[in-house]
Amino acid sequence: MSVGGKPSCARAGDLALLVGPKRRWRIVRLEPGQTLQTHHGVLNHDDLIGRPWGSRVATHLGHPYLFLPPSIHDLILRIRRITQIVYPKEAGYLLLKMNIGPGSHVIEAGSGSGGLTLALAHAVRPDGRVYSYETRSEMQRLARRNVERAGLADVVEFRLRDIVEGFEETGVNALFLDLPTPWDYLEQAYAALVNGGYLGAVLPTANQVARLLAALEPAPFGLPEVEEILLRAYKTVPARLRPVDRMVAHTGYLVFARSLVSGDAEAEGRGDAERTGGDDVS
Repeated sequence: MSVGGKPSCARAGDLALLVGPKRRWRIVRLEPGQTLQTHHGVLNHDDLIGRPWGSRVATHLGHPYLFLPPSIHDLILRIRRITQIVYPKEAGYLLLKMNIGPGSHVIEAGSGSGGLTLALAHAVRPDGRVYSYETRSEMQRLARRNVERAGLADVVEFRLRDIVEGFEETGVNALFLDLPTPWDYLEQAYAALVNGGYLGAVLPTANQVARLLAALEPAPFGLPEVEEILLRAYKTVPARLRPVDRMVAHTGYLVFARSLVSGDAEAEGRGDAERTGGDDVS
């Protein structure tokens, strides 16, 4: 039986999230005959295949684990990576900010370890497309493996190409630059975007943000915005609810802008204007 089109029981080949004592968690692919070795004992894959999601399972030593399907959030945090990734707290926000959803065609540059690629691919399915550009072949191989492991390769096309030469696609809905010098590629980004399309970038330092904003001023982009997202979790103990001791604070600045018809950028009114809200939709 399935609910909402998804199987309610685990199948061979599925990725499974196993959450053990102290919320220590692992993601494994279920394969007949395989075992998962943990500090709390062994779990046999054969005992998990066919089991309902949401079950409590026990190792051979009797330690309990929760057995769940992993979310895209879980997969991003657990991908193999050799570079900094766009964290879920930024990825989820930029999907809404840049209006990325089913059917969208999106470019990202570069691919990195593929963390953001997972979020983009999951959002644009089933009819959209993600075009992921990277200049380093070893990084592209890693990103491709992470996307394939998540089962999202059907909507992602990888390009091994220096974007100084431009993008192969035109008329895309959104374009995200995860590069140290995004100001060097605004012309190429503009050529790839549909009029009114969404430009985004992530940068770790304020001086990089300032340089990008300066480059956007004469370019055919409008409504520039800079935002930072801080995430603070709370201890889930009713008798002593309070923030956890550590928080995921600064992981990057997000910069957004909209592609305008060439020549209309000045009419948008940049200056020191601040977007503080707008009229209700009528």
